[in-house]
Amino acid sequence: MTKTLFSFGLGYTARALVRSLDDGWRFIGTSRGEDGAKALPGVEMHQWPGTRPSLEGVTHLLISAGPSEVGDPVLAEFRDEIAARADQFDWVGYLSTTAVYGDRNGGWVDETTGIAPSSVRGDLRVAAERDWQSIPGLPLHIFRLAGIYGPGRGPFSKVRAGTARRIVKPGQVFSRIHVEDIAQVLRASIAQPRPGAIYNLCDDDPAPPQDVIGLAAELLGLPLPAEVPFDEAGMSAMARSFYGENKRVRNDLIKSELGVELLYPSYREGLRALLKVETEALERKSDAWF
Repeated sequence: MTKTLFSFGLGYTARALVRSLDDGWRFIGTSRGEDGAKALPGVEMHQWPGTRPSLEGVTHLLISAGPSEVGDPVLAEFRDEIAARADQFDWVGYLSTTAVYGDRNGGWVDETTGIAPSSVRGDLRVAAERDWQSIPGLPLHIFRLAGIYGPGRGPFSKVRAGTARRIVKPGQVFSRIHVEDIAQVLRASIAQPRPGAIYNLCDDDPAPPQDVIGLAAELLGLPLPAEVPFDEAGMSAMARSFYGENKRVRNDLIKSELGVELLYPSYREGLRALLKVETEALERKSDAWF
């Protein structure tokens, strides 16, 4: 039987997974807009909401569409069908967030830590996780993602443009994860499923955000952006909410159980790799003129 991966919300992370899988797969995905529904070669795309795609023959299901105040959008429309097809799926993955742990005043959390969201987005993810867990017999795997970065989602463009700021809140750290490491964790879980599993996806080095901007400037050979105290930063309510959670996330389980060796164990390796990719892309674009 052909392995078929259906992704509700074929966005940045899901696309990284699709690109990393071998030729033995069939891919189906959804996108909100018509342009997105045509964007990835080799994937059968559906504009959703809008049309109702079929789950017939799907062996692997990935949910990266986020919840809203009215609940999980996939379950709102597909709960009964997914529940009826629970035995059909070899693996189901739900992409959640480390926001479910809330603020820990800089302390460490792992998968055994009780959930205690301290933000609206955390509350919504906890509700969505529980909603998915309530479906009997579903081979569900929950992946709690830290801040995602990767090609096209790095700090270099802002540093080059002079708009990057090193916002400093004493003691504040964030955990983060390169999108290619997310893809390899998902692949490892697909290869050795454990229904009911919950995994934290992050690198080894929770770090202050100003250090990341500082390294980006150093790698570009540009002046270090000035420090801006958090209370004077004039951030949006959404941006400020991220600074309301301060914790260090452990990733031991993806290593001990799934055998994952991170490609980018910290932002240092990740930024250097991103800059190399960006530089090569710029060189290819320049060569195209000749």
